[in-house]
Amino acid sequence: MPTGTQPHRIVIVGGGAGGIELATKLGSKMGRKGRAEITLVDSNRTHVWKPLLHEVAAGTFDSYENQLEYLAQGAKNHFRFRLGRMTGLDRRNKIIEVAPTYNADGEEIIPARSFPYDTLVIAVGSISNDFGIPGVREHCLFLDTLQQAENFQSRLIESHIHVHADTAPSDPGELDVVIAGAGATGVELAAQLHKVSRLFRAYGLDGLTPQDIKISIVEAADRILPGLPPDLSQATEDELHKLDIDVIKGERVVEATPEGIRTSDGRLIRAGIRVWAAGIKAPDFLKDLDGLETNAISQLVVRPTLQTTLDDDIYAFGDCAACPLPDGGTVPPRAQSAHQQASLLVKSLCGRLRGQPPLDYHYRDYGSLVSLGKYSTVGNLMGNLTGSVRVEGFMARMVYLTLYKLHQLALFGLFRTSMLSISHLFRASVHPEIKLH
Repeated sequence: MPTGTQPHRIVIVGGGAGGIELATKLGSKMGRKGRAEITLVDSNRTHVWKPLLHEVAAGTFDSYENQLEYLAQGAKNHFRFRLGRMTGLDRRNKIIEVAPTYNADGEEIIPARSFPYDTLVIAVGSISNDFGIPGVREHCLFLDTLQQAENFQSRLIESHIHVHADTAPSDPGELDVVIAGAGATGVELAAQLHKVSRLFRAYGLDGLTPQDIKISIVEAADRILPGLPPDLSQATEDELHKLDIDVIKGERVVEATPEGIRTSDGRLIRAGIRVWAAGIKAPDFLKDLDGLETNAISQLVVRPTLQTTLDDDIYAFGDCAACPLPDGGTVPPRAQSAHQQASLLVKSLCGRLRGQPPLDYHYRDYGSLVSLGKYSTVGNLMGNLTGSVRVEGFMARMVYLTLYKLHQLALFGLFRTSMLSISHLFRASVHPEIKLH
């Protein structure tokens, strides 16, 4: 509740899909009227919807066109943005600690700081889990951040230009890509890379043929997309085979090397580009966050109210939180979960200022969709009356695109989202299908 004349201070750490939606809605509802002071803290200056990072990596999605500036969003929606990476927490004094910020030359541009809060919301998302496998951190690329996705895209195009221009024989496997993990990110990235390999030739790198580029996916489970129903996994695998993407199931990655990755069956899959997409965990700093309870993958353990188990004034949601389900499991780390939880927290935190108890979160599974770019989209949609309905092709693709539009609607409203969509159509008519620089 407000202390004296000072507005209630709500600090949100993490500007991912859920964090930026929460800051925007709370700012519009409470920040605008001065009922609360909303502060968003993030280590990046801009936001890009994380489910699209695989398209940024492939060069089929222009991150510069689709970035959201936190400062501008805050100015329009009555919340403050502070640049920095959270490193610590003092629960007794209700203060978060933020590391210094450095520029590209290693010069400190913002000193270490601390921010007081009355209510703290942690929404720092997830990072890839390498499970301690030797060589993964050193020799694999990751797609956890926009910077990593852009680095991947630069390496991809540079390797193609090099092979195209070099008159000497290229190294075997220089253009090959192996992806560890056949979840949605791995599968969608493989399909996008297949498309890109054809587009490079169309844009003048005609010294390369599709046969010069081999794409492989390695999955430890006995089927790809293990989180989806078996028939959808099989349908997706069939589509990948049509694209000549090599799918290797039932083999664990035991080592990554500069030449490729080695599996539990002793196979070395050679590839110039090695991508790790085989599991997630919460950022490691959460494990030692002033005694808050965490699980084996560093997620903050929360109650159905999304409050941490040991502190009613600290909430956590999205990928970094382990929220219980009635069956004993936890809410899956999906964008739809973060969106639902952000919407609930808007109501709970508004009610908190009025002295009302927090609301319980009930996960609603609306299904899952996996996009193989222009080739296909498969998935299942969940409904109260219809149960699970399998969708493929054009219908599934339209629903998949709608998910991003719903995120934009939460941030920009109907008019601005409509204008952005129209602008995108015009830009698409004059820009190449892939980013070439």
